[in-house]
Amino acid sequence: MTGSTTVDWRAVDWMGELERSGALRKGHFRLSSGLHSPAYVQCARLLEDPARARRAGEALAGALTEELGEAWRGGPDSVLAPAMGAVLIGHEVAAALGVPFRFTERTADGAMALRRGFALAAGERVVVIEDAVTTGRSTRETMVLARDAGAEVQAVGALVDRSGDATPFDVPFVRLARLDLPTWRQDSCPLCEQGTPAVKPGSRPEAG
Repeated sequence: MTGSTTVDWRAVDWMGELERSGALRKGHFRLSSGLHSPAYVQCARLLEDPARARRAGEALAGALTEELGEAWRGGPDSVLAPAMGAVLIGHEVAAALGVPFRFTERTADGAMALRRGFALAAGERVVVIEDAVTTGRSTRETMVLARDAGAEVQAVGALVDRSGDATPFDVPFVRLARLDLPTWRQDSCPLCEQGTPAVKPGSRPEAG
């Protein structure tokens, strides 16, 4: 691991950064999971400023390094992130750690895959980076893909955790900000009952 992490991740008000950048939106949203929510985090708004994206990547790399300590065993060999929301932050974390970056994509049938000539080696130590974790679906699929290739998933890191679960994964999970907001199925959504239209944000198709 040859990179450097210069941002004190604990010293930054990341919830404030989300609000100031316009990344934290309030309203009535239909998430990729199909669940409804009164708020949505569009991390691309936080990351559209290159300087802020670099600072966030250094902070998340620093948080992972500090929190995992000896568990790093020298740090990861590479960073892996699911496209497309996590591509920017994944690349910045990899730059801060000084390791290669790769991303996964969904094929036409919806399966997660490595494309564009990307490959993982047997025994390669990987950290999976997300922008925001809600259900953790794409993260877990990326972890399965890495393990099927023979790689070792050391940890998961995210800008925002809104899963509501202290341990959503079977490896250490480090996040810069935690957002505790309710989610509802459409048939029990109070905003739907009020007649407020739901907006579908983001880029990923809804889960079937």
